[in-house]
Amino acid sequence: MSAIVSAFKNADLRKKILFTFALIVLYRIGAQIPTPGVDYQLINQRVQNLTEQSPVYGLINMFSGGALLQLSIFAVGIMPYITAMIIVQLLTVVIPRFEQLKKEGQTGQAKMTEYTRYLTVGLALLQSSGIVALADRQQLLGQGVPVLKPDVGIFGLIVMVLTMTAGAVLLMWFGELMTDRGIGNGMSLLIFAGIATRLPAQGASILQNSGGVVFAAVMAGVLILVVGVVFIEQGQRRVPVQYAKRMIGRRQYGETSTYLPLKVNQAGVIPVIFASSLLTVPILITQIIQSGSSDPSTQNNWWNRNVVTTLTDPSAWQYILIYLGLIIFFSFFYVSVQYDPYDQADNMKKYGGFIPGIRPGRPTAEYLGYVMNRLLIVGAIYLGAIAVLPNILINMGVQTGGQNLPFGGTAILILVSVALTTVKQVESQVMQANYEGFLK
Repeated sequence: MSAIVSAFKNADLRKKILFTFALIVLYRIGAQIPTPGVDYQLINQRVQNLTEQSPVYGLINMFSGGALLQLSIFAVGIMPYITAMIIVQLLTVVIPRFEQLKKEGQTGQAKMTEYTRYLTVGLALLQSSGIVALADRQQLLGQGVPVLKPDVGIFGLIVMVLTMTAGAVLLMWFGELMTDRGIGNGMSLLIFAGIATRLPAQGASILQNSGGVVFAAVMAGVLILVVGVVFIEQGQRRVPVQYAKRMIGRRQYGETSTYLPLKVNQAGVIPVIFASSLLTVPILITQIIQSGSSDPSTQNNWWNRNVVTTLTDPSAWQYILIYLGLIIFFSFFYVSVQYDPYDQADNMKKYGGFIPGIRPGRPTAEYLGYVMNRLLIVGAIYLGAIAVLPNILINMGVQTGGQNLPFGGTAILILVSVALTTVKQVESQVMQANYEGFLK
């Protein structure tokens, strides 16, 4: 409580916290506003069973806090922005122009952010068009289930598409504002808010349907999982670094010893979000194509029998292996994009720093890369194990209440990771604000 009181005593930090909280409130209000043309009463009657009947949309619905299943103005959610970030970061490895922009620092990053925004608009338009098309053909929430009003025409469908696209762009703007002027990462906090809002309802559902004993067991399992996630997220390898004596102006600075902290889970929760969002893309495209085709042969081709069936079955071992492989791949890829050991070694060399027993320059970079790869193996396996744990339980016949249960591994991992990152940022700003220095 003392840390919370200290945070609100600082005027600048208090404004940032209240600003972030206000945007989250606006996001949750928008998630309850239905898109024009939607039969809101009918959707509310079926909202309890929609995740089980449409498992492909369970992830998007989890990230949007239930906005997708209610077809609200934020139904598309933050997923187009996440997908655009994945594509742009992948292009930095393929396209030399993007790689050059990455090396240009803040100017190049601003240009890449601009490309990400444009791509987000296109993906949001595509995804909202697919959702509206499936809803118009009564295939979104189950075969033959009407969700739109009978008098919705072509103009009404266009308005729905534009409204959902505008909602996705507005959420992208909210996320960037929270990152720049608020506390924490805006995209992660929006996902955090979407998942957290479903926890009370899911807990009450477990208590009502399974009884107090099962509910207590679930809560105990969640507590153990949270402790384990916090333990790994806080874990780090401290590489010792020494700085030799050097002259700056007329003053000589003595030898100092410090350490370089390398986290076990350097990538955070980003690989899980990337892998989860990427798994939904083939199924969404397939359903959009099938919804516009009247040929029955397209419903029973090889793609649908093998790929689509596998990706819509969270208990299939193929799904578990693909999901685990994507998480491991994005863990290594994201860290390789964000952290360059050669840049770290060059910076250490410029300021006279070295690792004891390791020569400065290229040997230091190779040593840091070796240590980072060993940590990444542990971190990637940890992320994959936590994420696929509910899927393995489903495969073993344990009823978990759906593949994207908020008390599942992916949701707990996102909630704990985002909370830890945000709290650390608040603590650092509190410490910076309370530091007065030697002169007043």
